[in-house]
Amino acid sequence: MSDRLVSPNISDEEQILEGSLRPRRLAEYIGQEKIKENLGILLEAARRRNEPVDHVLLYGPPGLGKTTLCNIIAAEMGVNLKTTAGPAIEHAGDLASILTSLQPGEVLFIDEVHRLARAVEERLYSAMEDFALDVVIGKGPSARSLRLSLPPFTVVGATTRVGSLTAPLRDRFGAIYRMEYYDITSLEMIVHRSAGILKVPADEGGIKEIAGRARGTPRIVNRLLKRVRDYAQVRADGVITREVANRALDALEVDEIGLDQTDRNMLTTIIQKFNGGPVGLDTLAASTSEDSETIEDVYEPYLLQLGFIARTPRGRVAMRAAYEHLGLTPPGGESGPNLWTATP
Repeated sequence: MSDRLVSPNISDEEQILEGSLRPRRLAEYIGQEKIKENLGILLEAARRRNEPVDHVLLYGPPGLGKTTLCNIIAAEMGVNLKTTAGPAIEHAGDLASILTSLQPGEVLFIDEVHRLARAVEERLYSAMEDFALDVVIGKGPSARSLRLSLPPFTVVGATTRVGSLTAPLRDRFGAIYRMEYYDITSLEMIVHRSAGILKVPADEGGIKEIAGRARGTPRIVNRLLKRVRDYAQVRADGVITREVANRALDALEVDEIGLDQTDRNMLTTIIQKFNGGPVGLDTLAASTSEDSETIEDVYEPYLLQLGFIARTPRGRVAMRAAYEHLGLTPPGGESGPNLWTATP
């Protein structure tokens, strides 16, 4: 999955390169206008009161800018940022070590916060609410509890599965923002900005072509820009035009709406092997040699947004739009009833 050009996930190598393209301040951040407005008010109010920002939870599909926003929060408040991930904090002692090292006002970014162990999560409650940490010293009858005071700090949590968060943890966040897919105009602005940073000449046609195939995701649009840049330098005169972008992306098997060979393979599997569905998630995963969690978290969100598939109680179903995009005749013919739209 990490080899997919249109995967919203990021490799360790790519993370280093992506850092140069990330905006540093809220004014530079493109898209997510409602979140920008509300977050700007939250940050300004905290600055005026000379207090840390309230705890923030960012959720939505990968690649939409959750980590970037976290970096911006720390930069706007003029404090340091410490980064960790839910699976990395295995024991309550790991959490205690991180929290006791925080300085007043610092931001702690917890990626994949929904994957925190239950014992760790329960210790985090009092830290977020009371800025105190309860530590048990010793074992058995001689064990005693010690409460450590912590300096005021801000937790920024990021998750792709907000429904997997327990209610007590979710309630500890004072500000909760849902990240939306980007519109074409915002993606074009991102391509224009990134092309300037990378010093790649690109005309409006080339910018529009790249933005149109980016699946509404900034991480993907920047990745496509880099690959089209390579093609333009090797096979053209170095300038990204619409024609050059078209040839480059066609060679990379990314079609006009951003589907790659893996997406098309999943759709054709549902249509040809299972007569359009319904087909269960585990069966679909086995048939496409993919992990069921990967299908659910990475492939399906965009296909659902396009209206190409539907989730039903009996499984996944291919919709009329998927047939039309693949050049296939849907059940019932061109004007037949949409029999495969089962109740979700």
